[in-house]
Amino acid sequence: MNTLTSELSIFTGNANRQLAIEICDHLGISLGEADVFQFSNENIFVKINENVRGNDVFVIQSFSSPVNRSIMELLIMIDALKRASAACVTAVIPYYAYGRTDKKDQPRVPITARLVADCITVAGAHRVVTLDMHAGQIQGFFNIPVDELTAQTIQAEYFAQKQIEDLTIVSADEGFAKKARKLADRLNVSLAIVEKRRLGNEGITEAMGIIGNVAGRNALIVDDEIDTAGSITQAVRVVREQGARDIYCSATHGIFSGPAIERLRAASLKELVITNSIPPPDINRLPNLTVLSVAGLLAGAITRIHDGRSVSELFH
Repeated sequence: MNTLTSELSIFTGNANRQLAIEICDHLGISLGEADVFQFSNENIFVKINENVRGNDVFVIQSFSSPVNRSIMELLIMIDALKRASAACVTAVIPYYAYGRTDKKDQPRVPITARLVADCITVAGAHRVVTLDMHAGQIQGFFNIPVDELTAQTIQAEYFAQKQIEDLTIVSADEGFAKKARKLADRLNVSLAIVEKRRLGNEGITEAMGIIGNVAGRNALIVDDEIDTAGSITQAVRVVREQGARDIYCSATHGIFSGPAIERLRAASLKELVITNSIPPPDINRLPNLTVLSVAGLLAGAITRIHDGRSVSELFH
């Protein structure tokens, strides 16, 4: 399908409207008009309030809280746009929920990340753009093109400007070590890895030790997301026990569910850095919180896709 001559349109649900507005500001266009709300019986209603016939449409929708409502809003918006004769509909999902359920690691459990991918495809999306998925293999769950962007370039630029001396990048667990290595290479600093194990299905983790040296050094603990903050605060404890000086933390997605805020406040971090892939919490709840915007990154990807250019240009 050739959309190179199609008009570009941007729509959003209720998950992260501010991010969609920022993306439109970067693109120099207005956010599309649509009604997206929930009836008292919890049924979701969508009405596209402008002509999109033949347009190249991008729907900005993070799977943020309430997660299941955010997913349904996206599916219904895609269906509405398809039935309104949009030429192409791209789902832009800055945060892809259910990413941890990417394999059958216990008897009689689902692979929900695949189920959500199937729903997006069946709804009628032609393409997906997302940001720092929990597991890269989720891309393979889709039978449509997927562009997985990374906020690492933004994070690397931010910390490079801070010029932190004697810095070591610390991967919050072994699973994130490869991405942590890339960040360490970008900043030309050393790498350490926290060993941990997950206990049951309640999000409880136990940090066991650390591979590498952080004694007398400043540490930047990195992960893809912070949910209940159990893993990240366990990593902070181990790094501090190993003799680190100032401790920073950085993640793309700040979910901050359950006891996360209280745990992070008690962790005595020098600074906590996330992005606005999910609407950030009130800054007063975490005075050491810094929020980096991914609007420019996503706007760059949208422009390149609409123009038929390479998305990987963003990272060169």
